[in-house]
Amino acid sequence: MTAPNVNTLWAETLVSELVAGGVEAVCLSPGSRSTPLTVAFAEHPDIDVFSHLDERSAAFFALGRARRTGEPTPLVCTSGTAAANYHPAVIEANQSGVPLLLLTADRPPELIDSGANQTVDQEKLYGDAVRWYRDMPEPEAEPRKMRMLRTTAARALAKSTGADPGPVHLNCRFRKPLEPTPVADNDPAGVPTDWASGDDAAETGRDGPFVTTSEGVTSPDERTVRRVQDVLRSAERGLIVAGPADTGLSADSLTRLASATGFPVLADPLSDLRFGPHVDRLDVPVCGGYDGYLGSDGVKRWGDPDVVVRFGASPTSKPLRQYLRDADCRQFVVDPTGGWPEAEFTATDLLVADPDATADALAAETVGGVKAAWREQFARAERVHWDTVDNTLTETYWEGGVLADVAALAPDPATVFVSNSMPIRDMDRFGRPRDADLTVLGNRGASGIDGITSTALGAGSATADPLVLVTGDLAYYHDMNGLLALGRCAVDATVVLVNNDGGGIFHMLPIEDHPTFEDQFRTPHGLDFEPTEALYALEFERATGRRQFRERFGESVQTDGTQVIEVQFDAGDSHAVRERLSEQVAAALDED
Repeated sequence: MTAPNVNTLWAETLVSELVAGGVEAVCLSPGSRSTPLTVAFAEHPDIDVFSHLDERSAAFFALGRARRTGEPTPLVCTSGTAAANYHPAVIEANQSGVPLLLLTADRPPELIDSGANQTVDQEKLYGDAVRWYRDMPEPEAEPRKMRMLRTTAARALAKSTGADPGPVHLNCRFRKPLEPTPVADNDPAGVPTDWASGDDAAETGRDGPFVTTSEGVTSPDERTVRRVQDVLRSAERGLIVAGPADTGLSADSLTRLASATGFPVLADPLSDLRFGPHVDRLDVPVCGGYDGYLGSDGVKRWGDPDVVVRFGASPTSKPLRQYLRDADCRQFVVDPTGGWPEAEFTATDLLVADPDATADALAAETVGGVKAAWREQFARAERVHWDTVDNTLTETYWEGGVLADVAALAPDPATVFVSNSMPIRDMDRFGRPRDADLTVLGNRGASGIDGITSTALGAGSATADPLVLVTGDLAYYHDMNGLLALGRCAVDATVVLVNNDGGGIFHMLPIEDHPTFEDQFRTPHGLDFEPTEALYALEFERATGRRQFRERFGESVQTDGTQVIEVQFDAGDSHAVRERLSEQVAAALDED
């Protein structure tokens, strides 16, 4: 490999090794100190480049691609506050186990704490929010260092996608010249013609990744399987709970376990298990309305479950979390990383093993003794809940009705990204399970409303499936910069903008009755978002009522380009509808 200077050689080697490890795309933001990396990525023939002017949006865009693909899209930025703008996405990736690879350019070490322009201390900038960190040495054309560089690239990818996936940070220091400017061989920045001294591995790498990392699947041992099977066999009132985002449980393995045990399945909308062919094939109910009936007096009379098998993170639904908290039963939490995704601290057993391997092993011999009446109680509660929702939709339209329609009308297949705050809670309560290939995503690791649009567009960039984004007005405002990716990164979307003029979620809290509520919590903004149409070259329209929304939504998901469909509501009125629905469902179940 020949290069005009050592920075170019170093950057080209790093990029080639990342490509050998499977990297197919990169998010670049303009800056001077990152020039060697930017040029190396931009000129590599096997890399798709997504250019972002805003580093925060870039990081969330990369997060979205990784959520959809399971593989990292590297991020490149210059030194200084540019790298700090990655931090919110790093926190989300850390909390939700999403692979990110951060390549932050930096100044030479002697400039730290010197007052040099655009120089900050970037060492371990993200603290313990990353799985692995390396402060890279200054580039040098020396065989051992180049082998180290190739090995580091391979290790970084393996660390980001391993058994405990998450962010990895490589801090890359460069001296001038930063551009691919030729320098003499005897210049400190030069590349001697014989620098490799015949070391082909250092100079050209290997056939494939320089280092191949193989991780085995952790399966529960036979003794553990038998112990858990004994509990499941004796259960008369068992449940399977699939939490959001990172269940690691496939629909096939879920089907085998549910069929073997007879346990109803409570599937979070972000579990990747609420939607799909298994919904209609299973003999047990796949429940999605539990947020609307758990905790009611009628359900309390059913008695506690006597065993729960849990996969994934803590459920989105507060009523479900409280139901599990109050249940006096054996609760098995399956987590391949050995983490503790259970904030109520009532689980009794942690199974550190692969979810699919665990479910398949338990299903191999388990014959459930669950009572048919237990399954039928959940099946009836689901019917009551969904009938009540349908009846309400014929009379009034509220924020949750929009999410009900999105879940029902989204194309098969589709990627549906749902914002935090009320949209994801409404999807949880009103997104009815259906036989459709819907990949529903959200940022539930840290549950912020920053970067929502960028994350959604990043997810959309990774697939040919139609992209639907459901966002609130505050989240839309927070990340309007992210809309620039529509044109720069060639992503189309149907954006459903639920506008209640402020923080509607605070109506669910006791602070609603405090004098500071309106100005400090709901914070009405009065913004008109229609000018984003001209600013970002999208189509903006408002829908009045359910019929018009369904028509516009149906047209948009079949149309090229990006359409923003705004639906305006009064947050207090929508909250009243949610409460009335809960009361009606509870009253119907109380009649049993």
